[in-house]
Amino acid sequence: MARSTDLRSKTPAFGRGRQQASGLAAAQAEAARLPPLAIEALRIADTVSAGTHGCRRAGPGGDFWQFRPYMAGEMTQAIDWRVSARSDQLFVRERERSAAASLYLWRDDSQSMRWRGARGRCTKLERAELLLLALAALALRGEEQVALLGRDGRGRQGRAALTHLAAGLARPSGGSLPPEGPLPRAADLVLFGDFYLPLDRLARRLVPLAARSARGLLVQIFDPAEATLPYEGRVRFEGLEREGSWLAPRVSSLRKAYLERFCNHREALAALAHSLGWHFLALSSGRPAAACLSSLYAGLAPGREGKA
Repeated sequence: MARSTDLRSKTPAFGRGRQQASGLAAAQAEAARLPPLAIEALRIADTVSAGTHGCRRAGPGGDFWQFRPYMAGEMTQAIDWRVSARSDQLFVRERERSAAASLYLWRDDSQSMRWRGARGRCTKLERAELLLLALAALALRGEEQVALLGRDGRGRQGRAALTHLAAGLARPSGGSLPPEGPLPRAADLVLFGDFYLPLDRLARRLVPLAARSARGLLVQIFDPAEATLPYEGRVRFEGLEREGSWLAPRVSSLRKAYLERFCNHREALAALAHSLGWHFLALSSGRPAAACLSSLYAGLAPGREGKA
């Protein structure tokens, strides 16, 4: 019943009678097809923004994007004379391109992503998949096309696309590196993972993707325990990727060196992203999902990045 109530409040009013009942029935049927993860993603997306990150490219469209200086040789019809009159320089009003953009998404579902540092906390994989679907929901509202990297040859639009993405996430790939699947030129690309692997391996996979993508965002998902190493005393650490186990006689004596290495790896990830012309974002799985999505949403805007 909760699903029907949530969607009913978001269904446009079509008037009374059969038409309204038919629309509500269609919404309820659509809700029944959505898996719980997609329902939660829609709820998170609702708290962040109504819309999407936009094309953010100049072109024919109805939405104002920015003013920029007039360049010699351009058509004088593009000059905004009202704005130019307040300055010694001529300015052109640019509109945001209205053509549908493509957003390709991927998440690492290897064993290290299935770890959590405390009971009751979501795993890194659960947080990555929720954010992936919530970001897709925002893009779909902006009439963009969304797809899973390596799973879909082309992007999809509409609510059915979210169901398709959720079904794709239910089929594990077990890979810690993004696939080498097809990527349309000028598509936006967002990759989720903890990226605890040699950076040269990661770089070799990202370079060809960066050459084809318009924008890229590398999103590191980490558990709060990985950022603080809160354990005390004698602790046995078990490897999640067949590394074996290791007994630490006194964890507190290792904390300083561990945290230094953790921070250095994150800085190296950020440097790798910058070298590709991408942006980098580090998100804690212990932070509220809506706050993480807000940071992620902002991270897709040119020139903006950060940690959370």
